Amino acid sequence: MAIQYEKLMKHDIPLVEQQLTKRDTMLYALGVGLGADPMDEQQLQYVYEKNLKALPTMAIVLASPGPWHAALDTGITRTHVVHGEQGLIIHKPLPVEGTITGKTRVVAVLDKGADKGALVLTACDVRDKASGELICTLTSTTFARKDGGFGGPSGPQKPVHPIPERAPDQVCDLATLPQAALIYRLSGDYNPLHSEPAYAAKAGYKQPILHGRATFSVAGHAILKTYCAYDASRFKSMEGRFSSPVYPGETIRTEMWIEGKVVTFRATVPARGVTVLNNGRVEIL
Repeated sequence: MAIQYEKLMKHDIPLVEQQLTKRDTMLYALGVGLGADPMDEQQLQYVYEKNLKALPTMAIVLASPGPWHAALDTGITRTHVVHGEQGLIIHKPLPVEGTITGKTRVVAVLDKGADKGALVLTACDVRDKASGELICTLTSTTFARKDGGFGGPSGPQKPVHPIPERAPDQVCDLATLPQAALIYRLSGDYNPLHSEPAYAAKAGYKQPILHGRATFSVAGHAILKTYCAYDASRFKSMEGRFSSPVYPGETIRTEMWIEGKVVTFRATVPARGVTVLNNGRVEIL
């Protein structure tokens, strides 16, 4: 079944309600590597219930609709879907517990051609259920590799944020745990690609890979550490493009350039010489 443009643009993704707990908040932070140094109290505030705070990048797992495109009537071939881009905008401090809702909508479907696939852009508003206040807005681009050529528009598409040609202003290396994917999946993404060796092998990987959102969050941690001194209130937005997978246990190097209140970043795995997250942009206070 091919993508039907008008139908997909009007596709009603159900509202998600989540009862967020302090345990969820701490588990997310542990899954992306916080608490590696038991003597670092700046990291401890994100993994310990005393004066607990939420990592800014936790926004990307709040009230998630999951693989909504698996619905039979979307026309999207689930087996050939790749997470292309991720973004977040924080409107008020993320809660560490409470009831929240998330409403995701399709904002664009771009046809890149029969041999190039399609891009499905979504946005999600996460709100406090009781007050209705907007907490954060999440954006995501799904690359549907098998579903181009349906006759839809090819643009417009947001320009790619450029990486400076000069050497980075700051570099931060953060190691991931060998069991990082098994911990991170407990924040809501149970795709067996990140846990089952046989499933990963069928997809062409030597072992289960780290979630792209976890890689995104490790880069966010590096920027929070380097430019915000672990002060979550200074972290306002983040976006980036996924370019290659990370294997749990690898060290992720985040290269950063700062100009005013904008940090441009790129994440690599030096041991393999690959860029895993590119054209990144963070707005800080």
